[in-house]
Amino acid sequence: MSKSKLEYIWLDGSEPSQQLRSKTRVKENFSGKLEDCPMWSFDGSSTNQAQGGSSDLLLKPVFICPDPDRKDAYIVMTEVLNADGTPHETNHRATIDDDDNDFWFGYEQEYFLYDMETRMPLGFPKGGFPDRPQGPYYCSVGARNAYGREIVEEHFDICIAAGLNIEGINAEVAAGQWEYQIFSKGAKLAGDEIWVSRYLLERTCEKYGVYVEWHPKPLGATDWNGSGMHANFSNGKMRTCGDKAVFDAICAEFGKHVPAHMAVYGAYNDQRLTGKHETASIHDFSWGVSDRGASIRIPVGTVEDGWKGRLEDRRPASNGCPYQIGSIIVKSTKASGQY
Repeated sequence: MSKSKLEYIWLDGSEPSQQLRSKTRVKENFSGKLEDCPMWSFDGSSTNQAQGGSSDLLLKPVFICPDPDRKDAYIVMTEVLNADGTPHETNHRATIDDDDNDFWFGYEQEYFLYDMETRMPLGFPKGGFPDRPQGPYYCSVGARNAYGREIVEEHFDICIAAGLNIEGINAEVAAGQWEYQIFSKGAKLAGDEIWVSRYLLERTCEKYGVYVEWHPKPLGATDWNGSGMHANFSNGKMRTCGDKAVFDAICAEFGKHVPAHMAVYGAYNDQRLTGKHETASIHDFSWGVSDRGASIRIPVGTVEDGWKGRLEDRRPASNGCPYQIGSIIVKSTKASGQY
């Protein structure tokens, strides 16, 4: 009789940014299929999601993939439900009521790797800054420039082995800062893959005594970049229309809903969106071709392909919830009538 380990992961009730939680169960003769993952329960009073007098909450499996870092194991992404089976208030995945695989998402997840002892990014001396400003670290090579590559490469391999649609990695502008990209179809699946990839990164870093800093501006008001999660998106019309007016209409519609977007684009994002370091000011809204200082960038490839392709919303923060981000992008795009 075979036994498999199922690692159930979920999002807790931490504020202002939800955190990942997980626990493992053993299942005999497991098929590896999502439909054979049972519902499970947990103590919501220990995750800021319930009171002690009535703390049982449910975990509903919604996504499964192999766990390459453990033998005979799987990772199971779940939604949190109340005891009566209704979605918990912290369950943002369940609020995506307009999930359409016609919408494609490519998230560029940036993050910093931090030393547990110095509480500074890898490559930063304790209590200080590198002897060189940012610049040589972007897409860098060499021990003076690239810090934590062994962690990043291990995470990359694990994501591929798990079947996640990770499309690339690169060192970012600041020392100790990295990025990976995930592509998926549909807002729910895109969110699932980002959260699972974040979980795998956190767990990989445990081996190295390093932690992931998701804060969008961890180095404060210094001349060092923050971290975003740029959201590239398209729908069928955008990919085939050949019409600049379609893209302008979508961008203009996004401009009508700035407060609603910013409310779900990540905590402390105002510290990052200053108008400096490849960002637009949080107080402005703009779009432009190949403009990394705009709120929404129209990639030059979209123009060169005859106005067919995608848009890049550069405002989401590295700690943003991809379920919430994907949901509002779909809503605003459909509100423009361009779908």
